[in-house]
Amino acid sequence: MNVMEKLKILADAAKYDVSCVSSGVDRANTAGGIGSSASSGICHSWTADGRCISLLKILLTNKCIYDCKYCVNRCSNDNPRASFTPRQVAELTIQFYRRNYIEGLFLSSAVEKSPNYTMENLCRAIFLLRHEYKFNGYIHVKAIPGADRILVYRLGLLVDRMSVNLELPTVLGLQQLAPQKTYSALLEPMSYISNQILAFPHQSGRTKERSFVPGGQSTQFIVGATPDSDWTLINATQKLYDKFNLKRVFYSAYVPINEDKNLPALTNQPPLKREHRLYQADWLLRFYHFRAEEILDKANPFFDPDFDPKITWALRHPELFPIEINKADYRTLLRIPGIGLRTAQRIIKERRFSMLGYHNLKKMKAVLKRAQYFITCQGRYYGDVPPEPQYIRQALLTPNSQMSIWGG
Repeated sequence: MNVMEKLKILADAAKYDVSCVSSGVDRANTAGGIGSSASSGICHSWTADGRCISLLKILLTNKCIYDCKYCVNRCSNDNPRASFTPRQVAELTIQFYRRNYIEGLFLSSAVEKSPNYTMENLCRAIFLLRHEYKFNGYIHVKAIPGADRILVYRLGLLVDRMSVNLELPTVLGLQQLAPQKTYSALLEPMSYISNQILAFPHQSGRTKERSFVPGGQSTQFIVGATPDSDWTLINATQKLYDKFNLKRVFYSAYVPINEDKNLPALTNQPPLKREHRLYQADWLLRFYHFRAEEILDKANPFFDPDFDPKITWALRHPELFPIEINKADYRTLLRIPGIGLRTAQRIIKERRFSMLGYHNLKKMKAVLKRAQYFITCQGRYYGDVPPEPQYIRQALLTPNSQMSIWGG
């Protein structure tokens, strides 16, 4: 099998791993090297169907010793199998870079023969790229749970980001769908990577000191492969952020590939709306100072399909609204639907000089079709319905209708 035939198989097999974004880190260039990884992000190219891409996303191999029921690469599937050699991965990456197809590499892998065997091949491939081919560009590699720590350490010194995909948020789900794996074995490398990142205080590529995974680590959950609720997923996410200081948690709507009694029926559509809501909630955790227990709880275990998590939270707390924008602190402003990070920062900055009115928010590009129901400006409420959840909900669902319940 030639390299291009392998590429077709292993690029297609890699499409189910969604945690392949650029971390935007600075990596020091080496003398005579090619490529770069800058904080402004990496370059992009375009596929024939118009998709913007920037990373070569492939598997090292799709030959796997595990039989995870949700995975396309499970050992019991009758799929075409292939493996790159470390040299082929390095050469392919360089050739794609020189043709301006990509600016970086996302390299994942099934587990061939053993975790150590697979991890050693990953290390060899990245070592060749960094040292023989002098590639300074962005590299993200998925670590293999069960591999020796020394291999994780060696790889961490070479890459920009590492991920350990948990896939399922509960021990029970893992036992049902991936019985050959254990949660402790998955969390062990995640904990080790987190501790090593903290042990390297100088994470800037501009220093002469070697850094360990400067772009941080990430993980991925499959959404809808098990009956786990949104609350279970977002609560697990919060714990991972708290304990391991992850850079990102990614969510992948379950795509029915295999038949099994423990899997959803093949006729089911991927739960894309659930995936979208989880990303919105994740954004609130990382940037808006929300906690998972504020967004969902056991009494409300699933996201509202009609509203994003921020609006849902606001509708559940009418006692806090409307909020006067000229008095609220920064964190309170962030909790107002329709006001994002930049708008909140501008409000704090501009109101030092004068009281802000509704027209000021328009100029700041606040999403007033949502924000109007949750704010006052100089004491005046601008919503076209009473500031009560039942009326606001109806108004947001029918934004173009004129409601007669608001007199005047």
